[in-house]
Amino acid sequence: MKYLKSKIQGVYLLQPDTLDDDRGKFFESFKAQQITLETGIEFNIAQVNNSESRKGVIRGIHFKEAPPGQRKFVSVSSGAIIDVAIDLRRSSPTFKAWQSFELNESNRRSLLLGNGIGHAFLSLKDETKVTYLCDTVFEPEKEHGINPLSAGVDWELLAQRSGISEFLLSDKDRNALNLDEAETLLFP
Repeated sequence: MKYLKSKIQGVYLLQPDTLDDDRGKFFESFKAQQITLETGIEFNIAQVNNSESRKGVIRGIHFKEAPPGQRKFVSVSSGAIIDVAIDLRRSSPTFKAWQSFELNESNRRSLLLGNGIGHAFLSLKDETKVTYLCDTVFEPEKEHGINPLSAGVDWELLAQRSGISEFLLSDKDRNALNLDEAETLLFP
């Protein structure tokens, strides 16, 4: 497995090594001990979430307040997404910076998100299936969202090559605070 650092500290793109033979393919997609060795991020799975999305769906930007915060490990089993990580740590040199990554069933990449990183994605295909490993359980009173269209992410550019002309958002995400309004909820 290759662990590629991003421009945002605490965000890693993971590229598995695939073994191919006449039976098909095999790859390791998650190994907690190796993640800690390679990134310094301790990751113990507390909850696993799955979503299925239509083409053009944007989910997020979601984050959990600290403490405890939440680390995520995101992968795609079917379809394709543009996954977006946004730095929500006020003391970080990359505060409010975002970076996008394509995760799909062919490249088998995963994204590791440390504490203080907001997460969103754009589904590029119908019936896209995404799995999120989380290191803390869902606690509604500590879970927050930022309207993804208000955070400076260039969704139109990200959607261009997939022929997406309209975004589908939940009412919760559409009505979430904008990034500036949410600043008091963000990480120190």
